[in-house]
Amino acid sequence: QVQLVESGGGLVQAGGSLRLSCAASGSIFSINVMGWYRQAPGKQCELVSSITSRGSTNYADPVKGRFTISRNNAKNTVYLQMSSLKPEDTAVYYCNAHGIVVGIPYDYWGQGTQVTVSS
Repeated sequence: QVQLVESGGGLVQAGGSLRLSCAASGSIFSINVMGWYRQAPGKQCELVSSITSRGSTNYADPVKGRFTISRNNAKNTVYLQMSSLKPEDTAVYYCNAHGIVVGIPYDYWGQGTQVTVSS
């Protein structure tokens, strides 16, 4: 069983920065894809960004140019550097890890970390 532990959320003023971290424990394999989703009050959960074990990245349009995702494969850890934050970035951010190992798909989620951007 894989556990994802997030850290780094908090309250920041508009224009500020935050760095989220997510560490996967209990895994004996390299995770295929790690990423971040977010859910704002009254809205659906949406993909923010993802990164493969080979370093290919994907960003949602609203965060392009402001957020940067990275990962340490040796530690199965993913980071999300968020800059130029806007009030609309306020949400609970969830870490996700998914892929396939020995033909079996897996999909794990963290408990979520609150990011609040004040105007």
